[in-house]
Amino acid sequence: MTDVEFITAELKTLSEPGFLEKMARFGIDTSKALGVRIPEVRKLAKQIGKNQEISLALWETGIHESRILASIIGDHKLVTEKQIDQWSHEFSSWDVCDQACGNLFVKTPYFKQKALEYTLAEPEFVKRTGFVLMAEAAVHLKKEANETFIGFLPIIEREAADQRNFVKKAINWALRQIGKRNAILHNHAIDTCNNILDQRNKKANWVALDALRELQSEKVLNKIG
Repeated sequence: MTDVEFITAELKTLSEPGFLEKMARFGIDTSKALGVRIPEVRKLAKQIGKNQEISLALWETGIHESRILASIIGDHKLVTEKQIDQWSHEFSSWDVCDQACGNLFVKTPYFKQKALEYTLAEPEFVKRTGFVLMAEAAVHLKKEANETFIGFLPIIEREAADQRNFVKKAINWALRQIGKRNAILHNHAIDTCNNILDQRNKKANWVALDALRELQSEKVLNKIG
């Protein structure tokens, strides 16, 4: 039995039919899913440790949880631009997209380049990837310069009218996370929200109004001082 076969068997023992139904209710593509909770996937990842070879092999199984596991155990230092392109074009569920971005892609030297590139893409999940990379960078890359995020905001403004569910939610997420990063970016994000509203495009309004609700909340204002 190969490592991948053993890991797949382990995942199957952790599957819960009831949780599989819950995943579907959250808009997750369960056509190739087992129904394993993320904390259980992370426990298994901790046992395996970082392993780029197994990560790539797990991805090729096409199994939903195996692909999430692949993103956790992958070595960002060994991830190539070609791998990011391949995985991103194979996303079929928002959670796999988000896990791959947060666990792996955002840690690579390619994150900014891919964020800019993918926000111009047509496929829904590829375009989502671009904006999720922005959001994840705002949360996790503590040393990234403000200029990076200021550069992302005109793209958010430009694409705010995309009505596809998994795109518009990622655009909104990116806008909110950038605005919560610090006081300087908060001001820029508020300006972006107002610029979106000034477009007088009903399709874009939700992105701005929902972001403003959080960015102008007492909790966020206290956080950024």
